[in-house]
Amino acid sequence: MKKVKYPNLLFKLSSYVLAAMLLIFTNNLNAQEETAQDTTEVVSEDTTETVADLGGDPVAGRQLFNSNCAACHQLDRKGVGPALRGVAEKYEKEWLYSWIRNSQALVKAGDPTAVALFEEWNQSVMQAFPQLSDEDLDNIIAYTSAPKAEPASATADTTGGGTTSQDSGISNSLILGVLAIVMLMLVIMLFLVNNVLKKIAVANKIEYERKEKSTPLWKAFVQNQFLVLVTAVFLLLAGGYYAYGFFMQVGIDQGYAPVQPIHFSHKIHAGDNQIDCNFCHSSARKSKHSGIPSLNVCMSCHENIYEYNGEEDIENGYTKEFYDAEIAKLYDAVGWDAEERTYSGEEQPVKWVRIHNLPDLAYFNHSQHVNVAGIDCQTCHGPVEEMEILYQYSPLTMGWCIDCHRTTNVDLEGNEYYEKIHAELSKKYGVEKLTAAQMGGLECGKCHY
Repeated sequence: MKKVKYPNLLFKLSSYVLAAMLLIFTNNLNAQEETAQDTTEVVSEDTTETVADLGGDPVAGRQLFNSNCAACHQLDRKGVGPALRGVAEKYEKEWLYSWIRNSQALVKAGDPTAVALFEEWNQSVMQAFPQLSDEDLDNIIAYTSAPKAEPASATADTTGGGTTSQDSGISNSLILGVLAIVMLMLVIMLFLVNNVLKKIAVANKIEYERKEKSTPLWKAFVQNQFLVLVTAVFLLLAGGYYAYGFFMQVGIDQGYAPVQPIHFSHKIHAGDNQIDCNFCHSSARKSKHSGIPSLNVCMSCHENIYEYNGEEDIENGYTKEFYDAEIAKLYDAVGWDAEERTYSGEEQPVKWVRIHNLPDLAYFNHSQHVNVAGIDCQTCHGPVEEMEILYQYSPLTMGWCIDCHRTTNVDLEGNEYYEKIHAELSKKYGVEKLTAAQMGGLECGKCHY
């Protein structure tokens, strides 16, 4: 019998390779856990020490600041008034108490610091806050004295040597690499084992069953005329079905979500901040079109909101840096200098991409649906408050509109215009409530004229 050389060599090599990879992977995970733990400890210690030195409650101060001061002041940039971070280092605490409670009293008394500040800010009168107690003011001052928080990514880089994101990437790549190598080794081992068994069978003069060449599948298919006929009929029917579906989708842009020149998140504005749709799309209440809000509507808020401080979606790339860059695009478009808080007069048009677009042969009036019918925007446009990127939610087809008219009852509350015709039609149809279709909402001339 012919002897097979090195029967255990392959198994030993594969075992050594797998053991080495598992050892590297384990060490890598331990290093990541230690780095994350050290980072958390350093950050928490620094934060505790900072809060302890402030002499007030920065958490309570933040709430007071947002409710009383944030309309005119920001911490790190000029607003209607000066930036307030570190204000306790510029002025005495007792003077700040007097200034906040009644700034004009100090100005009229001739206080040189108050007069200089009043003149520097173009004699803008600051609102008086006599209702704030010493404790409230201490909390606000503590909040304004807290050091500016560093971004999470910067903190991780400082304490962990800038390797946190890289370590995560290496771990994932290592796992995929190990799995790929294991699968490849299994395939190779099966192939080699098969060859070794064949050689052993030949050496021992053992006959093993060999596969006979069978008729190719395509030949067997061609020779079966019934199967060919059934397949041809099926392909014709399937082709007709899909062709009909394709042509019926021509001009239907449901799901269309174009990239806009300035990223506008309805999720943040309508969802997180709960801004009413009609605040920006005010013409929807009185016009055929909902309209594209002019940039001065955006600037009514963003003259003071120059950076994003909400939740980040790092996985999809929606970070603070991303949103801040989009706000900067808005400033470039309107010619706004955020540092000097002035308009340069150099404006650039924003070429918004239209999403919802009905054909010219169809008439649709927003005000009739928003004001008269009282239909919510989400009925047609979907959960806009959840959309990071706005897309066309509904098909906007004729059938879709007709179905809505057939199922939507006409609201007569506070609408005397429909009272007489509603009474007559209710008697005619024998119902208490009429749908838009029963009120003539299916007449061709309503939408096509």
